[in-house]
Amino acid sequence: MKRLLPSRRTFLRHAATATAALASLPILARADRRNVNEEIRVGIIGLGGKGKQHAGLFSSLPGTRVVAVCDVDPERLAAEVERQSQAGRSVFATADARRIIDRADVDAVVIATPNHWHVLLAIWALRAGKDVYVEKPVSHTLWEGERLVTEARATGRIVQAGLQYRSCPGLRAAAAWLREGHLGRPVRAHIVWYEHRPAIGRVPPYTPSSVDYDLWCGPAPLEPLQRPLLHYDWHWAWATGNGDIGNSSVHAFDACRMFLPGAAFPSRTVSLGGRFTYDDAAETPNTQFTVLDYPDLPVLIENRNLSMVKDKVILDHLRGIREGFVLHYEGGYFAGLRAGGRVYDPQGRELKRFDGSGGADHAPNFLRAMRSRRPEDLHCPIYEGHVSSGVCHLGNLSYRLGRPGNRQAATAALASPGFATDAFERVARSVEGLGVDFNREPLTVGAVIESDPVSGHVTRVSDGDPDLLVAARRLERGAYRAPFVLPT
Repeated sequence: MKRLLPSRRTFLRHAATATAALASLPILARADRRNVNEEIRVGIIGLGGKGKQHAGLFSSLPGTRVVAVCDVDPERLAAEVERQSQAGRSVFATADARRIIDRADVDAVVIATPNHWHVLLAIWALRAGKDVYVEKPVSHTLWEGERLVTEARATGRIVQAGLQYRSCPGLRAAAAWLREGHLGRPVRAHIVWYEHRPAIGRVPPYTPSSVDYDLWCGPAPLEPLQRPLLHYDWHWAWATGNGDIGNSSVHAFDACRMFLPGAAFPSRTVSLGGRFTYDDAAETPNTQFTVLDYPDLPVLIENRNLSMVKDKVILDHLRGIREGFVLHYEGGYFAGLRAGGRVYDPQGRELKRFDGSGGADHAPNFLRAMRSRRPEDLHCPIYEGHVSSGVCHLGNLSYRLGRPGNRQAATAALASPGFATDAFERVARSVEGLGVDFNREPLTVGAVIESDPVSGHVTRVSDGDPDLLVAARRLERGAYRAPFVLPT
């Protein structure tokens, strides 16, 4: 089969040339202002659940036309071509995203691939003069997210992070109202994502024959699968996904960040959990409890994928929230959902309601910013997407460097902030209620990660352990398989 992607030598030579060229580009030099009546032509890269949704959405928006679609799975690709055809639209179709990125009739690309492809595709697109809408998490590692922010600024392109809650009018209005000080200052935040996810199974190692698996893996190691399904369950493998904190909680955490002042990254991160009750091929936890220390503002991110009861799907909630956040203030609290939220006094009496749409304006906002050529018009510019994704990466980094422990070890790691220990006890009791004994099936007690509040880079790990610091910085950067190497 003819390789459509460049050889490593060719790619690195072109990357070096492009880097030199970028250094001489003035900001917005290539970003010509678009006429409001001019059609925007979009290419969709990745046609899974979210990509298919984007293909339909962008096809329906006024002044916009989907002209190209891409997926390495020929069945998904053919199905989308047929859907477009039935709607009277003809699209270019390919398994190789570079063939879309290279097209002169594509103004913007929407990236909805597995996470490990996000930044590489985005940078290729930016260097080809395209604007970019990239799904969450915008990066697979902290370092590559930083690279994407740098590239976006250097090229002056419009880059929207696919964190749609930023476009919810209810959440935006609530954040503005609470920043005015109506409840005083925020004192703690608790992000929760309770979503049942069953075991993914385990099978003997095999190589999928339904796709060009080398191209599907791209930057990730070319290794046989041990899970039955290629698609979606890649979220639960470290080489391609970021677990449920990067898949789901990143939405609620990013929305919560709209309300919070101060530093971008926490000074300290510790994450606990495990993959309990399941014996499958997944690597990421199905129960994860992450504590972020911001100045005078502790933040918890809690992911729970298990039912509270055996053989039934019964999920917990926090003040009525299963997928969202509760932000406590001196004079009450705000409970935020994907479609707005409500303000309560300390006794739980509702004070004010903010209704929302869940972010339906996110794609239109991207298109408006493309026309204005003003990155500041974006609801979720790539920097914000990078920070929210990067904080989730720090949680995973702590977890992956952790060691087996029991409830006492977990409580010791969570001694500060104090309210985290109570919240963790609630999580631990729910897991123990499923028959898990932490003395026989220990949980993972994550390493204590200290990081720079501006860049997020790891500065110290677990009381200065030099070996763990080296390992942390390796995970922070990630690895790339030639020729799918991120330009440096």
